Amino acid sequence: MANLMFGGHLISVLIALPIVGGAAVLGFGNDRAAAARWASLLVAALTLLLSIPLYASFNGAVATMQFVERAAWIPTLNSQYYVGVDGISMPLILLTSFTTVLVVIAGWGSIEKRVSQYFAAFLILEGSMIGVFAALDGLLFYVFWEVMLIPMFIIIGVWGGPRRVYATIKFFLYTFLGSVLMLVALIYLYLKSGSYDLLLLQRLPLTMTEQTFIFLAFLAAFAVKVPMWPVHTWLPDAHVEAPTGGSVVLAAIMLKMGGFGFLRLSLPITPDASRELDWLMISLSLIAVVYIGFVALAQRDMKKLIAYSSIAHMGFVTLGAFVGFQIAAHSGRTTGIEMGLDGAMVQMISHGLVSAAMFLCVGVMYDRVHSREISAYGGVVNTMPKFAVLMVLFALANAGLPGTSGFVGEFLVILASFKANIWYAFLAGTTLVLGAAYTLWLVKRVIFGAVANDQVAALSDIDAREFLVLGALAAAVLLVGIWPAPLLDVMRATMQHLAEQLLVSKIGP
Repeated sequence: MANLMFGGHLISVLIALPIVGGAAVLGFGNDRAAAARWASLLVAALTLLLSIPLYASFNGAVATMQFVERAAWIPTLNSQYYVGVDGISMPLILLTSFTTVLVVIAGWGSIEKRVSQYFAAFLILEGSMIGVFAALDGLLFYVFWEVMLIPMFIIIGVWGGPRRVYATIKFFLYTFLGSVLMLVALIYLYLKSGSYDLLLLQRLPLTMTEQTFIFLAFLAAFAVKVPMWPVHTWLPDAHVEAPTGGSVVLAAIMLKMGGFGFLRLSLPITPDASRELDWLMISLSLIAVVYIGFVALAQRDMKKLIAYSSIAHMGFVTLGAFVGFQIAAHSGRTTGIEMGLDGAMVQMISHGLVSAAMFLCVGVMYDRVHSREISAYGGVVNTMPKFAVLMVLFALANAGLPGTSGFVGEFLVILASFKANIWYAFLAGTTLVLGAAYTLWLVKRVIFGAVANDQVAALSDIDAREFLVLGALAAAVLLVGIWPAPLLDVMRATMQHLAEQLLVSKIGP
């Protein structure tokens, strides 16, 4: 219905509304901060309301693209403005619009300088990220992929911490250089096929050599964004220096770009190379799960601990995406591939919710104490009981407690890993131990015990605005954990279709 109201251009509205709204918010300047806040909230809320029909009208029983729009864009290059959603992109668009609303509310009182520019950057970033998830033209995908770097670069560079310039340059160089190789691969595919149509490229026959080089080019872009070991080092610096809202969007949405890229481009365009190089992806994923888990144990800065935790949890996304090949090699069926893919998608959504909540919790404490060091806290439950309940819930979700969203995705990936190789499952399962270790260590030192100092003794509990933000995330974490069926249902046909694509060889002459 909503799509018909906009003449079949709902996706375009979802992309354009926050971008145009962000440009309008910029016009308020530095003198009308209150108006900029309210206008930003209105634009973010409208985008969320308009994204809900994507779920309500989405037909999860078919694998074809829905809400499709096509228009001439760059005829000389045979590149179109071509957008649509399926069971992979639709949940991520919902997550993006939901998270942006919370970021706007969370930054309501904590951002005092350049208010209109701050909120405008997040709105423009939102539109760019939705564009990435919806793009079905390779060149359009690349444009949105690069454009979204600019607002985040500004967010960290202007509102970040003392080492923000170093963090922004490192973030930009890592992500931009990886993306250049992705562009080279897309140009090669265009020269081979005469089109940037991603659905057409998924059917394009390629030799194993071609597939291998294209896969590695895509890997350079997506591995940085996930981020996978050993190209993960930019993430802790970016998180530590970013303002709370920047950390939330970076962890909740931008890291998902890498996992989405593997599902949208790498796997369907280069299935044979993906199958041959699954050992590489599985190895790198397991290193992230185990090694980075130990690194998280050694952190004394709360943001760094959560950042390294994100790397470990995102290792499950890449593990789930590639471990199914080894199951299919034995059975010849798609069941194992689907289980891994389902786990990867649920893990992306869950991590988006839990990591956003954890960074917001750190932001709540930082706004009061102005320190991220674990040693600066202790006994917070005595002065902030409502906050303590919510933070413990998110910490348990981060550790994969059954009944929370953190359990569902990890369990599906571990089960798929068990079907492939018991040692994969054993190594992946260590995250349940390591995750509990570093998360509970954090909670014990920060939340429980006697009041550590006068600053903690003077803390005030969360207000209505903070409770609204954290409460919404708590409800989402519990909903996905207790009742994941609605999420799994909308992606089922898409995942089945992708699994079938991966079993068919595309090797051409």
